[in-house]
Amino acid sequence: VQLVESGGGLVQAGDSLRLSCLVSGRPLPTYGMGWFRQAPGQEEREFVAAINWTGINTQYADAVKGRFTISRDNAGIYLQMNSLKPEDTAVYYCGAESKVGVVTAAGLYDYWGQGTQVTVSS
Repeated sequence: VQLVESGGGLVQAGDSLRLSCLVSGRPLPTYGMGWFRQAPGQEEREFVAAINWTGINTQYADAVKGRFTISRDNAGIYLQMNSLKPEDTAVYYCGAESKVGVVTAAGLYDYWGQGTQVTVSS
């Protein structure tokens, strides 16, 4: 399974971005997927949002609830990010896992993309 993120960039506070994560290899519907981020100086990736393999169940970190929306289709997953804040600045990674349910722990993910940089200026 290969994951390729895109859509990052430099924006101002209050702007929006839409990240994409396209999947190749094993059929996507068999995996739950999620978005994580890692800011400079952080040792571990921080959970942002996750969606189960059916697309019915989602979960969000408190810091992004009401601003970010995760979705999926047969090609991959997406993260619509609205009302961006400087503290959202990070490298954003998508991951795929074959567990049951919505997975929020990075250590349980089986595959990762290379990341896409999101920078929000104040």
